[in-house]
Amino acid sequence: MAQRFKSFAEFWPFYVGEHTKPLTRILHFIGIAALFPITGLAIFYSGYFFIALPIVAYGFAWYGHYFVEKNRPATFQYPLWSALGDFKMFFLMCTGKMNDQVLRCRELRKKC
Repeated sequence: MAQRFKSFAEFWPFYVGEHTKPLTRILHFIGIAALFPITGLAIFYSGYFFIALPIVAYGFAWYGHYFVEKNRPATFQYPLWSALGDFKMFFLMCTGKMNDQVLRCRELRKKC
């Protein structure tokens, strides 16, 4: 039976545990970073670029899950919290604090 989380704070350690390999996190970072210029293109050039947003973001992220991390993306079971987790991870990576989260997860769960 699948885990059910009551809050994003409960979900976050699970999310971190699904992103332990650096390449997985880098691929997520690239996908999220690409959202910003693509959104600009969609707003200022052509609305058709909005179609590319999920393809680009999820393309990089899901590649990381299936071929690097070898797990199933949390998006399927927890779409909103997964998206929030993606952005939180992106900004933690921007500030150089995501590796600390992974280490903390490993210490707490001993299976991350």
